[in-house]
Amino acid sequence: MQEQFISYLKAKAQNNTSFVEEVASVLDIGYDAAYRRINLKTSISLEESVKLAKHYKISLNNLFEVGSQDTILTELSPKINNEKDLELWLKQSLINLSPLTKIKSATLIYAAKDIPIFHSLKDTFLTRFKMFVWLKDVDLDLTRSKVNFEDFINSIPDTLMQSAYALSDVYKNINITEIWSENTMSGSFQQVLYYYEAGLLSKEHALNICEDFEDVINHTEEQTILQSHIGSQNKAVYQLYKSDLHPLNNTIMVVTPYKKIFFSPYTVLNYFKVEHQDTCTHIYDFLQKQMANSKLLANTGERDRSVFFKRLHNKLSSLKDRIVIDEKMSFL
Repeated sequence: MQEQFISYLKAKAQNNTSFVEEVASVLDIGYDAAYRRINLKTSISLEESVKLAKHYKISLNNLFEVGSQDTILTELSPKINNEKDLELWLKQSLINLSPLTKIKSATLIYAAKDIPIFHSLKDTFLTRFKMFVWLKDVDLDLTRSKVNFEDFINSIPDTLMQSAYALSDVYKNINITEIWSENTMSGSFQQVLYYYEAGLLSKEHALNICEDFEDVINHTEEQTILQSHIGSQNKAVYQLYKSDLHPLNNTIMVVTPYKKIFFSPYTVLNYFKVEHQDTCTHIYDFLQKQMANSKLLANTGERDRSVFFKRLHNKLSSLKDRIVIDEKMSFL
């Protein structure tokens, strides 16, 4: 148990000092005493465990997997009911992901039912539209009101946008494996059409969002060819798989040399964070099987890759056509 605890702490440790020195500082003990605890020569007391858990912001219950083998403990993401909650959610996500930029071999696997959220956290109409959709789903006051997209974008707090940009910047400095299908963007396309036809999104802004979709497709294709994030400060790897077999569900798996963490969505943005290692290994193995039955688009050849992205462009063109043609025209 102590060995597992120490391994987990190492994954959470800062890189600006040695792990031994950090433990010694937290426990207020000498370097040699900290070294003996880290190397399992001296037992860590309950009081010391609590101090370390508080310092590294971890749950002892989750770590030691209290309960039956058929029951696991999960951590809930911050609940989102309004703009302030969304900003808190973005900041908490940043806290969760930032340590991965310091672990060279860490990887994030994203089985994308929808466009991965990190692709739509830039200074674009798409980002603002996604926030509009999310908050329409969770904010009862906004849902009941007839606030349209044009009114919404004029009231978005700057701090909310800055939190989104910060999370996007972190994402491109993590090794990422994404699994897409030809329907990964379809849900977002349908959202644009829904709000346009509902009269809550103008034709001009609907077409602006379509241009942002175009940029997402082109950007993703370029990264797929390069097999790296564009603009990454640490040359983080980017890989894109095309899945034709299994439905995707926005599952996120974080893999480090020390442990795995699994994020399972249960509402629009909220998720369960699972650290139970047997469960995480089970999900990881399933994702590996999904990738084995999918195509790594960097290796499939230019034809397969071009066909995949062309189909995304074709679906987007169909959306544009429906927006440009005024379907509200009367034929009577």
